[in-house]
Amino acid sequence: MDRPPDDTFLVTGGAGFIGSAVVRTLVADTGASVVTLDKLTYAGNLASLADAFHHPRHHFEQADVCDGEALRRILTQYRPTAILHLAAESHVDRSIDGPGDFIRTNILGTYSLLTEARRYWDGLSGEEKDRFRLLHVSTDEVFGCLGAEGSFNEETPYRPNSPYSASKAAADHLVRAWSRTYGLPVITTNCSNNFGPYQFPEKLIPLMIAKGLEGQPLPVYGEGRNVRDWLYVDDHVDALRTVLARGRVGETYMIGGHQERTNLDVVQAVCALLDELAPDRAGQAHARLIQFVPDRPAHDFRYAIDPTKVRRALSWTPRETFESGLRRTVRWYLENQAWCRHVRSGGYRGERLGLGSTA
Repeated sequence: MDRPPDDTFLVTGGAGFIGSAVVRTLVADTGASVVTLDKLTYAGNLASLADAFHHPRHHFEQADVCDGEALRRILTQYRPTAILHLAAESHVDRSIDGPGDFIRTNILGTYSLLTEARRYWDGLSGEEKDRFRLLHVSTDEVFGCLGAEGSFNEETPYRPNSPYSASKAAADHLVRAWSRTYGLPVITTNCSNNFGPYQFPEKLIPLMIAKGLEGQPLPVYGEGRNVRDWLYVDDHVDALRTVLARGRVGETYMIGGHQERTNLDVVQAVCALLDELAPDRAGQAHARLIQFVPDRPAHDFRYAIDPTKVRRALSWTPRETFESGLRRTVRWYLENQAWCRHVRSGGYRGERLGLGSTA
C-alpha cells in the first residue's frame, strides 16, 4: 500500500484533527519525509503532532494556505512527491456565524494551492512528474441531505446546504477543473463524519465527553434524530494512504464506515462509556445531562456513504466499528485531559455556536 520510501509528503492543515493523524501515521509507519503546513488557527495545535513533531523526517511550516508566495517557497524547498490537502475550516456552526473565513480558506486557499501546485508540477520532468499526486480531502456534506433511505456515491449531484458545505463543494469543483483543464494529477476523496483522538472539542463527540466530565448539560439539537455515518480517524488515514498509493488520477472515492447513528444514539453511547470508565461521584447516570436545544438552521437530516468503489477497486475497508472506535476515543480523552484543557484555553469554551448571529 505504501508509496516509495523516498517520498516527501506535504500535508496542508497538518496540525488539525485529521491532518495530524495523517502526519503522525506517515512519520511512524513510512520512511518518507513529511512537511506539515498549518496556519495554527484555533483548531490547529502542535501538541496534536505528538512525537512526530520532533522527528528528523518531519518539518513544520507555519503558513497560510492562501499565501501563494509561501506555498511557492515551500514547494521549491521541499520538492514534495505528493500533496495531501486537508487545510480547511470545517465546523458547520462556525460557518453559519462567520462564513467569510470558510470562503477564504476553503475556496481561495484551494485555488492558491492549485495554482502553485500546477506551477511546481509544470516544472518537473520525467519520473518526478509522473510520480506527483495531489490528494484533495473533502466531505460528504457537499451532497446535501438524504431522506430515510439511500446513500451518497461518486455520481451523487452536489447540493450543499450550509456555508461550510458550499465552500467545500466549490473547492471540489476547482480541483476537478484543474484536473480536466490543466492535467494536474489530482485525486479527490469525500469522507463521512470522523471521530477519534485529538479532535477539537467543538465537534459532537469530544464536546460531549468534555461537558460530561464537567457535569455540564449535553446539548442535543432538535430531537436528536439527525443521522450521520461515522468513521474512526485512523481508518480514514488508512483509506487516504490507500487512495494515494493505488487510486486513479482524476477519480473520486467515497470513504465511509457504514456506521450510521442518530445524534442522540451517539450522545447516549458516550454517556454509557463515561458511566463505565469515569463514573459520576454521586453515582448518577451521565444521560441525565442530555438537554434538547433548538436545532441549527438548515440542519441536514441524514448523511450516508456507499464505499463500494473504494472497497472493490482498492480493497479498502475500515477496521473499527463505531463501538470499538468510540471506546478508544473516550479512553484517549480520559487519559489526555491536559491536552483538552490546553486546546480549550483559547477562545472556545464550549458555548453554543451556529445560531446565525452576525459575524
